[in-house]
Amino acid sequence: MPVSDLSSVAQDYLKIIWSATEWSDQPVTVKQLSERMGVRAATVSDGIRRLSEQGLVAHERYGGVELTDAGRRHAVAMVRRHRLIETFLVEELDYGWDEVHDEAEVLEHAVSDGLIERLDRRLGFPARDPHGDPIPTADGTPRRPDAVPLLSAPAGVPLSVVRISDADPAVLRQLAEVGVGLDTVLTVEGGGGDATVRVGDAVVVLGAGAAAALWVAAQTR
Repeated sequence: MPVSDLSSVAQDYLKIIWSATEWSDQPVTVKQLSERMGVRAATVSDGIRRLSEQGLVAHERYGGVELTDAGRRHAVAMVRRHRLIETFLVEELDYGWDEVHDEAEVLEHAVSDGLIERLDRRLGFPARDPHGDPIPTADGTPRRPDAVPLLSAPAGVPLSVVRISDADPAVLRQLAEVGVGLDTVLTVEGGGGDATVRVGDAVVVLGAGAAAALWVAAQTR
């Protein structure tokens, strides 16, 4: 069954389940999905039950929700759609990186697989979206970078920003204002709930939300 044959609700559930575990090894729970989606836990439970009946997820009562192989294939296809659309909107239509998430949420359900492949070619087969999230390949292979949260990174060594969570557009705007974006090289000078970093000659204090949004990797020369 192609992903386009699933309902938009099923597509959203699969994408959110996969995205919730992309940067974590822990299965996502119904409660966590409820919080992410902004709906009641009972509603999520019903949705998960239907996906389980279709063989797309595995879920034991009070346990974590995990994708089956079929569910994972569909989820990765939706993630690929979403991130390629975001990239196209930024690179070709001059959208800001804080504007594209909601647009992509709508468009990802309407486009065909053929259009997605054309977008991929037009964009030069990008490996990441405007926020640094990896774009799975056409055959569904994820390509997560070797990165850690800024709040877990060592102090005093040059680090490169490789991913910025797009969960809060206000955080993206705040980071842009202080000169922090993808591939920005910074050094952690202090931690805690906030983070003090050096960017070039400037010392920047990042609030808790901004600091938690950043993932970094060792700077390579």
